[in-house]
Amino acid sequence: MEHDLSTLNKNGKKEIGNTTRASVKKEMAKPRITKSARIAELNLDTARIPEQPSITMPGRVDKIIPSPRPSQPERAQIAVDDADPRYRDFRIENTLTDEHGDDVKLKKGGRVEVTVRARNVKPHTQ
Repeated sequence: MEHDLSTLNKNGKKEIGNTTRASVKKEMAKPRITKSARIAELNLDTARIPEQPSITMPGRVDKIIPSPRPSQPERAQIAVDDADPRYRDFRIENTLTDEHGDDVKLKKGGRVEVTVRARNVKPHTQ
């Protein structure tokens, strides 16, 4: 004969008696620490390399938009291949600098890689 430690309460729902899940016991055995202290502990860990979350996607220069006035730079419209169609096109000033410090400009049809980096990201909690 099996013994069930749970009983029915007045509403007919099961109540768990003295049974506690192993995962809860394991969590309860850990010392209590605040969330801010956990984050500070992670930031002090020298083995972890803090890096901003980012994604790099391929794109191409759709068009070059001439400046309306000589005092304003021309703009390049870039289409990101893997982006949602509503957000795939964006425009930037077409005044860029290469790895040697020289001024460069994008050309229509040119292939580019677009990198998006996030700042001040909150960690995902469950």
